Amino acid sequence: MGWPRVLTLCLMGADMTGNARILVVDDQPTIVDLLATVLTGHGFAVDTAGTAAQAVAKAAEQRPDLVLLDVSLPDGDGMDVRRRLGAEGDDTGVVFLSARDTRDDLVAELAYGGEDWITKPFDVEVLLARVHAVLRRLADAPGNRVLRYADVELDQETGEVQRAGEPVALPPRERELLRQLLRDPGRVLSHRRILAEVGADDPDGGPEAVDRLVGSLRRELERLGPPLIVTHPGFGYALRAALP
Repeated sequence: MGWPRVLTLCLMGADMTGNARILVVDDQPTIVDLLATVLTGHGFAVDTAGTAAQAVAKAAEQRPDLVLLDVSLPDGDGMDVRRRLGAEGDDTGVVFLSARDTRDDLVAELAYGGEDWITKPFDVEVLLARVHAVLRRLADAPGNRVLRYADVELDQETGEVQRAGEPVALPPRERELLRQLLRDPGRVLSHRRILAEVGADDPDGGPEAVDRLVGSLRRELERLGPPLIVTHPGFGYALRAALP
């Protein structure tokens, strides 16, 4: 993939700001630069490392939400890094990057705690889809009771919502819509997906019913802070924090 294509992907994702932090670990600078450029363009905070030792140190310092981890590193392998992170109590999600593509290699990589694997050479759009999918799975894990974005929090167990530390009373549908948005900040939820996963006051009302539901959630959240829900005309809605 050439750099013009990479820059196009970045521009496409520049208004889909997420709040996850990703650590990219690879000893090939071109791969690190490519991934850092694309992920940053899609709103992720990105740290990088080129060795196993750097990866362990950066993970301890930055506490990333996800590690994209090359299996072959100059001072060890990615599976050893995953082992060391686990020994230190770090349960960060890991997606292995690997030139190995046999069944035995895959089984070994996932056995060491990887949530997924991506075979080199990889398609950047496929990698982004895998990253979003893994982050959604991690957010839905039983131990991740509270979903957060900017100054909004949703306790998935009690249903309590807060913004800037103040409680927000939401009806069930608005609360479920917020949960879906918080599961994958920055990613656009289409009208069809909102109707399928959240419902609306009139499930047969189409986009108009979804617009009313989103408008209701917006009003409640904006009582305590600036707008967070962004409209993507013709596509749907996403969360995006205001630029500083």
